[in-house]
Amino acid sequence: MRNIPRISAWSSAVGLAREGFPFIYNRCRRFQSDLFEIKVPFLKVLCMSGPEASRIFYDPERFVRQGAIPKRIQRTLFGEKGVQTLDDAAHRRRKELFMSIMTPENIQRLSDVMHEQWRMAIRKWAGTAGPIILFDELKELLCRAACAWAGVPISESEVKQRAGQFWERVDAFGAVGLRHLRGRKARQQTEDWMRGIILGIREGRITVPEGTSAYVMALHREPDSKPLEAQVAAVELINTVRPIVAIANYIVFAALALHEHPECRNGLQHGGPDDIERFVQEVRRYYPFAPFLGAKVRSAFDWRNVHFPKGAMVLLDVYGTNRHPDTWERPLEFWPDRFRQWDGSAYNFIPQGGGDHYKNHRCAGEWVTIETLKIALTYLTKHMEYTVPPQDLSFKLSRMPTFPRSGFIITQVREKL
Repeated sequence: MRNIPRISAWSSAVGLAREGFPFIYNRCRRFQSDLFEIKVPFLKVLCMSGPEASRIFYDPERFVRQGAIPKRIQRTLFGEKGVQTLDDAAHRRRKELFMSIMTPENIQRLSDVMHEQWRMAIRKWAGTAGPIILFDELKELLCRAACAWAGVPISESEVKQRAGQFWERVDAFGAVGLRHLRGRKARQQTEDWMRGIILGIREGRITVPEGTSAYVMALHREPDSKPLEAQVAAVELINTVRPIVAIANYIVFAALALHEHPECRNGLQHGGPDDIERFVQEVRRYYPFAPFLGAKVRSAFDWRNVHFPKGAMVLLDVYGTNRHPDTWERPLEFWPDRFRQWDGSAYNFIPQGGGDHYKNHRCAGEWVTIETLKIALTYLTKHMEYTVPPQDLSFKLSRMPTFPRSGFIITQVREKL
């Protein structure tokens, strides 16, 4: 067995706090190795990066997710007993449940709702005299759209509150202190709300359209013919809504990219769907969304002459894999045209996880993310004009999640017909 670089638990804790997203990426570059170990008492922790590491990581014969997601993240972002924590047959059944919602017809229905929400939002912004914080507006726009699509009843007076709660859950990822506590509180509030909706559907007090997430989660039967526990159904219903609200993060980075690369804006204004899709994919590759993913070794194996013992924790570098020189030319540049030559691999471009959507732990809503971003780019470039006043558009890679400090302020919005 070959020796690999090793760092102390203390060094890794300090490094992660200081560096955030590029923590694993920076060490892989420093060590000139796609694999290194963090020395943790009583637990082997291995960090790896790159497309080949990704391919191994998504081998269900070698890795499991149970026990790999820290409780603090389950208690804020994902919720407990959700699809992200399952393995084997239980994971396949639950994933099939999610994928049954991601049909072309349902994605088209979401697209229709998104178009309607964008048209309404632009008219509202055009009638606003003062500055508009795009990030805040996007969270509410996406919350309205997600709830309408998922069959979740919500009044206009609730939208700001619920959008804020969904985002606080996302914002608690990687957080300690007050942000973490806000995330835990938001999790309780949203789960109580969704559990009430699930029970209302089952008891006939609430009617929702067939095929929507709310309908499917409320009435799904397990192999033993029992429905999902109401709490679990609530968690999974949230897992179809909350990630859509989180796309606000990507959209505000897309707006930043348009601002910083005016040549791209000009190209998209006169370009077609393929140009928009390449831009969307480069936003997802270039801007930080997920730092790394965790799994545990199912049974011992050797890879690249390194031993992976049963029970070891393995962290896959998402941020670094999306910049890996084995895949990407000029990886540190924002260059949408790189996707003209991309091979479509499920392992070298993993902003929302890798592997197969049906069999692995790749995000079931990735197609929704891409479609939502394409719609957003269409409106930002073809259906509205706006001014970007001087502001602080920097973002900290040490903050997870991260976004432009100002929230991306726009003024003088004009609708283009």
